[in-house]
Amino acid sequence: MKITSKVKKILDQYGSECPGTKANLARMLMEGRLGGTGKMIILPIDQGFEHGPGRSFAINPAAYDPLYHYTMAIEAGLSAYAAPLGMLEVAAGELPGALPLILKINSSTQFVPAGEDVDQAVTGSVADALRLGCAAIGFTIYPGSNATLSLLEQLQAISEEARAAGLAVIVWSYPRGHMSKDGETALDTIAYGAHIAALMGAHIIKVKLPTDFLESPEAKKEYLAHKVDASTLTARVRHVVEACFQGRRMVVFSGGGAKDLAGVYEDARAIRDGGGNGSIIGRNAFRRPRKEALEMLDTLVKIYQGKL
Repeated sequence: MKITSKVKKILDQYGSECPGTKANLARMLMEGRLGGTGKMIILPIDQGFEHGPGRSFAINPAAYDPLYHYTMAIEAGLSAYAAPLGMLEVAAGELPGALPLILKINSSTQFVPAGEDVDQAVTGSVADALRLGCAAIGFTIYPGSNATLSLLEQLQAISEEARAAGLAVIVWSYPRGHMSKDGETALDTIAYGAHIAALMGAHIIKVKLPTDFLESPEAKKEYLAHKVDASTLTARVRHVVEACFQGRRMVVFSGGGAKDLAGVYEDARAIRDGGGNGSIIGRNAFRRPRKEALEMLDTLVKIYQGKL
């Protein structure tokens, strides 16, 4: 595998990491049709845990099968596949080494009331990730929840173990809890959550796309006084990337809830033009018929390649 200059430049930003961790970052960055471009599309399938199987997959019953998603990610030429332990065991057991895997190592369920106490349980281990041949672990934090500090402590411990084993660490940072509903995707809270993930040592940071709403009165004063551009989605993506050490840490953006294809493509162009590293897109793929999902993923790849 010959590392491209774009990927080498990204890896050089992680100079303190061990060779194993950088090799696993390179695996994901060099995989699939976006390999070598510095952009990524990752397919995450943790919605059955987070929302329930019927709510997630009844629209497309074939999606109850973990191999449905894994083989779709392979066929689409994506960068990696992320899922909780049980789904990865099926994928890795059937098609070992076919695509870089990310073990989503903590999860929540709809059975537990969320609100200000929204939290996640650790549901996998670094040992599991190594056993399954994963390139990385994924961990969710909820900045703003009553569980924020304990989640950060858990992340520190698991991240230290993962890095010592040569795995990459991807942090899902979702502001939630002591804020308004609009505040969960406000520009200031998304940027703050992304910055926290970078401070915690995340190699790749996953956040939602930000709106132009500003949640914190104190932050709003600074944003307005210093004319932080929030006028377009591209500008807002650029600000989130800036919050991640001036782009020294990779940032990928969630696809969010189901939307029409025009909206999916518009989001991807804003991520690309704002300097983001790509998309983690799940529901907008598996809730469509497979043929339509593959066509959508093909278009997204071409957008990140700069062809569309």
